[in-house]
Amino acid sequence: MRRARVIPPLTEMAASLTTAGAKFVAPASRSSAVVRLRPFVAIRVPRILPEATSTLRLRPAAFPRCFASAPAAVASSTAISVGDKLPDATLSYFGPDEEIKTVTVSELTKGKRAVLVAVPGAFTPTCTQKHLPGFVEKAGELRARGVDTIACVSVNDVFVMRAWKEDLKIGDEVLLLSDGNGDFTRALGVELDLRDKPAGLGVRSRRYAMLVEDGVVKVLNLEEGGAFTFSGADDMLKAL
Repeated sequence: MRRARVIPPLTEMAASLTTAGAKFVAPASRSSAVVRLRPFVAIRVPRILPEATSTLRLRPAAFPRCFASAPAAVASSTAISVGDKLPDATLSYFGPDEEIKTVTVSELTKGKRAVLVAVPGAFTPTCTQKHLPGFVEKAGELRARGVDTIACVSVNDVFVMRAWKEDLKIGDEVLLLSDGNGDFTRALGVELDLRDKPAGLGVRSRRYAMLVEDGVVKVLNLEEGGAFTFSGADDMLKAL
């Protein structure tokens, strides 16, 4: 392996050159020193800068933007809005035969008026006591106003959704759908990051209720986070 060349201090170099008959001349600039050899040969020796002054300092603007400090929370993609067509995704549920079924969003909404409701989580207090029960209670009124399908979506696995349905004794008033991997939620841009909460809910969905006609969003009541202020069944009835 090639060994690195060691440069002796300038004073030692000057001393050795003087011994050989050279004349040391004071440096003409901060960047170099001149050593003149008799009778007329001159060589330029780089000045050895003190360690304290050899640090390379760059202005803040010189750093590329990719090294800028990241924000504490990463902004999610742009959320769905009124007038947008719903992205397609596959959701799952247990059918009457106790077999796992799947349905695509396009199948659920094509040529229909559908109300889609999303909750942050099955069995959570507000979702269980207020949000979903309200749509179960008002399902008849919603259908009387032309709604063909009412479905509740949550980022829970299909087994949890079945247990939640049984616990609330829900029949066919509302279809409970599992978005277990969060694919539909991410496609809508409505993720809700709850990883810092002690309940360990991870990434779920913001609470919302939307009216969809033939796959296009007509009414969207999208809450901030898990708040429950204007996404209930009564709010949807007022919008119809």
